[in-house]
Amino acid sequence: MKEIYFKNLKEYLGKEICIEGFVDTIRNLQYVQFLVVRDSTSRVQVTIEKNEANAKLNEIVNELTCESTVKIKGLLQENEKVKLNAMEIIPSEIIVTSRSLEELPLNYKDSKSALLDTRLNYRFLDLRNEKNLLMFKVQTCFINAMREFVVSNNFIEIHTPKIIGAASESGADVFELNYFGRKAYLAQSPQFYKQMAMASGFEKVFEVAPAFRAEKSNSYRHTTDFTSFDIEMSYIESLEELMNFEENLFIAGLSAVKEKYEEEIKRLFNVEVIIPTKPFPRIKLEELYKVLEKEYGFVMNYEDVGDMNSESEKLASKYIKEKYGHEFVFVTDFSAKKRAFYHKRENGVPQGADLLWKGCETTTLALREHRYEILCKQAKEKGLTKDVEFYLEFFKYGCPPHGGFALGVDRITMLLLETGSLKETMYIFRGPSRIEP
Repeated sequence: MKEIYFKNLKEYLGKEICIEGFVDTIRNLQYVQFLVVRDSTSRVQVTIEKNEANAKLNEIVNELTCESTVKIKGLLQENEKVKLNAMEIIPSEIIVTSRSLEELPLNYKDSKSALLDTRLNYRFLDLRNEKNLLMFKVQTCFINAMREFVVSNNFIEIHTPKIIGAASESGADVFELNYFGRKAYLAQSPQFYKQMAMASGFEKVFEVAPAFRAEKSNSYRHTTDFTSFDIEMSYIESLEELMNFEENLFIAGLSAVKEKYEEEIKRLFNVEVIIPTKPFPRIKLEELYKVLEKEYGFVMNYEDVGDMNSESEKLASKYIKEKYGHEFVFVTDFSAKKRAFYHKRENGVPQGADLLWKGCETTTLALREHRYEILCKQAKEKGLTKDVEFYLEFFKYGCPPHGGFALGVDRITMLLLETGSLKETMYIFRGPSRIEP
């Protein structure tokens, strides 16, 4: 098992060490050979003088290719002339653990040197780019901070099934599959099952897991296979309480990222990590419509009235940024026709909100309707019958008031680092026209 990471090499100065990594660059000069070897944390120079004592090492380097992997034993010493962290390894042994072909199919160090589709075809190479590597470190940090936050608040982690017997939520945009001769579906979300946990008395649950949407969308923010960070909790008395919780969750995630990776994010993405202040601005949908028309001449198209679309989301964020200097805004009071049947309503208004960040919806959060008779009525209004029979069973024998939301992990990463597309952000992207690699 690898024990030494290059970011920690200063701890080993003056010592004989063993390192492993990729050959990043090779300089084969008249009297000396230089290798730059990298791992997932940093790079280090290896210096080999050309002489009789190093004949075997010189021969290995002569045959070496960039992107091969090596295991090197040698003395780590200070050298102020070395630009790379003022240190170098003088090797006593070089073992080539794998050899790369001479020419790569793309230059992964320059993302502009190849079309995005080409980069995605060779994603295993594209991910070697230091920006991509940092992106997933940042994502890990963000998720871990949110996980620690919810666990510290007494949440239980659950793992819900992704193969289900009835189409979840609206029943639309689902992937159908053959399950031993029966129809089955890939889960759009863990919505029904996390609510089942509320009926089971778990009180607070979360899940980080894949979700699947059979949407024929080729937009910058949609994908057919994404990772969702889901939250559900009991005994929520108001939408305000739920919004406050999500504010704290975002602040926990962003604070951890800023503390650990702020400088690297600035250097590689030219993005400043801003910790939002509380409370996040709130605005009702009808009020927002009026503001957007007055400020920007925007009028919502007929089919989207009662809801939002991508253009209104961008303008809403622009308005909030200009008026309040804030990156986030909760939009409330959507039309019941545009919200799911399980959203709780007061005077016909769904008790939910969309959280917008940098011009994009990140979350739909809502109080759930937990009263069996009302829930049945609202499901019937939406034309849902047999598909939700198993779900309605959860509420027959007592279920506490509850609410929750979900964050798309890939979309959050896209917005945080301002990559501009989920194709850049996702480890492996899936869309209507891409199912490989």
